[in-house]
Amino acid sequence: MSQLPVYDVVGIGFGPSNLALAIALTESGGSLDGIFLERQPRFGWHRGMLLDDATMQVSFLKDLVTLRNPGSEFTFLRYLHSKGRLIDFINHKNLFPLRVEFHDYLEWAAARVEDQVRYGHEVVAVEPVSGADGIELVEVRARAEGREAVYLARNLVFATGLRPCVPDGVTVTDRIWHNSDLLDRLAGLSDEPRRFVVVGAGQSAAEVAGHLHQRYPSAEVCAVFSRYGYSPADDSSFANRIFDPAAVGEFYDAPQDVKQALVDYHGNTNYSVVDVDLIADLYRRVYREKVLGEQRLRLFNVSRVVEAVETGGFGTGGGKVEVTVESLATGTKSVLDADVVIYATGYQPADPAHLLGGLARYCRQDERGRLRVARDYRVVTAPELRAGVYLQGGTEHTHGITSSLLSNTAVRVADILGSIVDRQPAAVGRP
Repeated sequence: MSQLPVYDVVGIGFGPSNLALAIALTESGGSLDGIFLERQPRFGWHRGMLLDDATMQVSFLKDLVTLRNPGSEFTFLRYLHSKGRLIDFINHKNLFPLRVEFHDYLEWAAARVEDQVRYGHEVVAVEPVSGADGIELVEVRARAEGREAVYLARNLVFATGLRPCVPDGVTVTDRIWHNSDLLDRLAGLSDEPRRFVVVGAGQSAAEVAGHLHQRYPSAEVCAVFSRYGYSPADDSSFANRIFDPAAVGEFYDAPQDVKQALVDYHGNTNYSVVDVDLIADLYRRVYREKVLGEQRLRLFNVSRVVEAVETGGFGTGGGKVEVTVESLATGTKSVLDADVVIYATGYQPADPAHLLGGLARYCRQDERGRLRVARDYRVVTAPELRAGVYLQGGTEHTHGITSSLLSNTAVRVADILGSIVDRQPAAVGRP
C-alpha cells in the first residue's frame, strides 16, 4: 500500500464531465494531480446516436471550458482553428454544431490529456483507508486486461454517466434494442428490414424515426408514443435561464416544494421534447406521403406497446417481432409484424451507491434514501471520512436539471476543483 502513489483526484468514468475536470487539472498549473479510470477502450460519447445530420441542443459556447476559462486552449473555437474550419463555422451562422463534429471536438480534447486517463479500466471496488486522523485516503480497485490495478485517492469524482432505460418487462435482444446502440445494431443487420417500430416521444425517438425513414426507403417506420404528437422543446431565452450557473445555486437553496415546481415547470426544456424544426420536418414527410398515397412513416399516437414477442422468419440469425400496440383512447389493439423494435425511452443516471463499497456507511442520505450532496457537489459524509467524494451526475434532486448536462459542465468542474483546493490547502504547490 505504501508503495502506491497517492493522487489528489481519482476520477471514475471519463465522459465529457470528467474530461472537463481533467482539463481543469491540466490548467491548474500542476498544483493538483489526477488520474481517470474509464472502462471503455477509448473515448466515446453516445456513439450509437452520432447521426450525420443531428445537431447539438446546446450552444458551442457551453463547451468543456469556455464558461470557466474563455482563454483556454481547449475551447471549441480552438478546436475549429486547429481543423482549419473556424471561418467556415463563422459563416455558417449557427450556435449548434453537428453532433459528430462536437464528438470530434471531445475526442480532440481527450487526446490532449490522455496521459491522465487509463482506458480499459473498470472500477470494481472502492474502500476507505483508515489513518491516525480518520479516513484521508480511498483505495480504488480496477480490473484491466484480467488484472487488478489499485489507486489511492485523496478525492474521488464519480462521473459514470447515464444508463439506457427500457420499460419494465422488456428484454434487449438482437431485434429489440435501445436507441443508444442504433448505429452499431443497424450495421449488423444481415437483411434489409421491411418494418421498424420506434417507441418514444423525445428528441432521440424523433431522430431515430427520421433517420430510419431516410436510410431505408423501402421500409415502413412506425412511431409509437402516448402523446397526441411530438412536443416542442422550450429553448426560449427566458426558459433557458434554468441552465444558467446562477440558477444552480438558487435551486440548491430553494425549499423542496419549490425545487419540484421548478422541475415541473421547466421539464419541457430537456425531457421528452423535440426540436421544433425536426417536428416540422417529420410532419412534412407524413403529409407528403399522404398526398402521394404511400405512407411509410406512420404515427401511432395516444398509444403504447403492450407486448413485443420475437418470432422466426427474418435474416439468418434472428427473427421477427410481433408488436401489440394499444390505443390509450379506445383500447383497440393492433398487431404489427416488425423486423426491429427500437426503444428510445431515455436514460437514468448511473447510481454511484453500488460503487461506494465500504464508503457507503459514511455517506449521509436524505429522508428518501438519496445521497445528501453539498453545494460544491461533495457528498455529505460522517466527520471521520475526510477524503472527498464528489458527484458529476445523480444530483438533480439537489442541483436541478443541469445535474449532468453539458450546459454547466465547465462551471461545475470549477466548483469541484475549487472545493478540493479549499479543503486541501497543503496539497497546493506539491510537485
